[in-house]
Amino acid sequence: MRDFVIAIRSSVVLWLLTALIYPLVILGIAQVGFPFQANGSLLTNSSQQIIGSTLIGQTFTSERYFWGRPSVVNYSENKEANPTGLSGASNLAPSNPELLNRIKPEIDRLQQARVKPTADLIYSSGSGLDPHISIAAAQAQINRIAQARNLTPENLTTLINQHTDGRFLGIFGEPGVNVLQLNLALDQR
Repeated sequence: MRDFVIAIRSSVVLWLLTALIYPLVILGIAQVGFPFQANGSLLTNSSQQIIGSTLIGQTFTSERYFWGRPSVVNYSENKEANPTGLSGASNLAPSNPELLNRIKPEIDRLQQARVKPTADLIYSSGSGLDPHISIAAAQAQINRIAQARNLTPENLTTLINQHTDGRFLGIFGEPGVNVLQLNLALDQR
């Protein structure tokens, strides 16, 4: 019986430590030290309305904006097709005809807009929610946006350079451009 009581006490103490105390301490540290990141990296417009997160891609279809990566789950915009808001890739092999049927309209749309198709403008990311595109994908869209907004390509190149995120810790990944932040900066011009 004594071993049973010790086991119950140990379980309760460990549960309190790992399920209550530790998460509350981490939450407190995050809210004090990193409030923007801890609350979802949310961006607001001039009216202080939340318009998105820097962590989740959004669909932009207007000629006046940079287009991001396509998403298999449509960034949870289609609640009927994706009622839970889950992320995920299609996992289709390059030889799968369904993948070719999915990317062909995207290639046609880009070519009609006189945008050189790049891999990240055609294929979705592994999570299906990536908010970044490559610098090359952003530069491929400069002429389209310059014409739609009456801006010079040089102005857009400067804007892209200002909103390019470097490699994580200087060594991991590739530099990329957060499409939502870039489009917000474009609207503020």
